[in-house]
Amino acid sequence: MSARNTTDMTGMTDAGSAPSIGALRPGFSLAGRRHRTLRFAAVTVALALVAAALWVTMMMVGETWYPPEEVIGVVLGDFVPGASFDVGEVRLPRAIIGLLAGMAFGMAGTTSQTMLRNQLASPDIIGITSGASASAVFAITVLGWSPAGTGVNVLAVTCGLATALIIFLLSGSGRSQGGRLILIGIGVAAMFTSFISYLQLQGNVYKAIDAMRWLSGSLDSVTWNQVPVLGAAMAVCGALLLVVGRDLGPLTLGEETATGLGVPVDRARLALVITMVALSAFATAATGPIAFVSFLAGPMAARLIGQTDRSLLVPAALMGAVIVLGCDLVAQLLLPNALTVGVVTGLMGAPYLIGQLIRINRQGASA
Repeated sequence: MSARNTTDMTGMTDAGSAPSIGALRPGFSLAGRRHRTLRFAAVTVALALVAAALWVTMMMVGETWYPPEEVIGVVLGDFVPGASFDVGEVRLPRAIIGLLAGMAFGMAGTTSQTMLRNQLASPDIIGITSGASASAVFAITVLGWSPAGTGVNVLAVTCGLATALIIFLLSGSGRSQGGRLILIGIGVAAMFTSFISYLQLQGNVYKAIDAMRWLSGSLDSVTWNQVPVLGAAMAVCGALLLVVGRDLGPLTLGEETATGLGVPVDRARLALVITMVALSAFATAATGPIAFVSFLAGPMAARLIGQTDRSLLVPAALMGAVIVLGCDLVAQLLLPNALTVGVVTGLMGAPYLIGQLIRINRQGASA
């Protein structure tokens, strides 16, 4: 074997001296690892700062603008004439729910996409949240419950978990489970969509309007009563997902490889599905199914971070919060007619979904 070939394969010369310039691949050198670590940290901090800025902006702007000192005073519990109600009772719970829901959708989306090794496998695309949506519409249109009521939230969470369990059980186990889960989820989502349409056509027209507003994904009706529920769900399920999510890396290598690395595949997959679905269900119950946040957060965070061996759960959570808060500000302030946040995320996510489908189709055609 020539000296050139030896250097290309090992990064060392035949004499065993130090590697020549360009011999080591940058991604596998110490400098490359340091660069990836710094980039991961920089992107994560930048996303956190953007999310914090948008969160504060949501409380400052609106029909009435409040300076930062008044907003801070209200947040700290001081009474500020004029701002205490508008900021403390309307804008603050809206901002908190938007932040928590965005983080929940982001973590749930990147978990399902990574676990199933498919960017189309987000909870909203494969129908995991469809059961929550259908049950909420039934409660609003047939039972006459308030969209922001506790009953709707409890029913949506329960039916969301049950739907995900049914999809998971129908998909079975084995090497092809991911593909079956996606196909079965899409079929279940289509069935629930038909059921929702039937309820809207047969129900009271005024209740149907409330249901449509909830289905579009909205922060308009959130109240303080929803904050502790979603906050607790995010704290518990998010923490569990960060712990269980350590198995996501090996799972991306395939079932056999993950088993060889000592990962209990079936148990890990079940734990990931339960925590991921719980986050999606609680967030959906609070805000309605805000379209494409789960689908967009993970890939956008991955594109910013680049190649890494670290978990993308935290960056994806922050990206989800940025998407929800930013789109809600756009819906309130920059459009001629006030829209719900779900409409804006839908307008942003639909072209991306079409682009992903075209890219996947081209890759399949060229394979």
